[in-house]
Amino acid sequence: MTHSTSITEITVRHVPERGQFSLLDGSREIGKAAYREYTVGASPQRIFYHTVINPDFGGQGLGSILVTHALDQTVAAGIAPVPVCPFIKDFITKHPEYAKHSDDVAAEHLQFLEDSLAGD
Repeated sequence: MTHSTSITEITVRHVPERGQFSLLDGSREIGKAAYREYTVGASPQRIFYHTVINPDFGGQGLGSILVTHALDQTVAAGIAPVPVCPFIKDFITKHPEYAKHSDDVAAEHLQFLEDSLAGD
């Protein structure tokens, strides 16, 4: 059985030192979209590799709110999103206005992620 926890105040905050966009209910983190900056090549890219929402807050559209903010801020900064995360990939498919700003996942992105995450 799943249940939804009541929400008081939802905000999304970019936390670059942690490589993520945090979804907050008041001051409590209830979700995140994690990324790694990829600066190899002509233009900067942000590889989104993991999105998660606390299961107690599921089914309320919060993942979409989080991803919308993350993609909007990424595109506004002139950075191309690279959707490794299945949630973000599906979101971009359903919202084609982001597709023109996104770059396809390449083998180099996956190798970079593997190498950079190994140090965490």
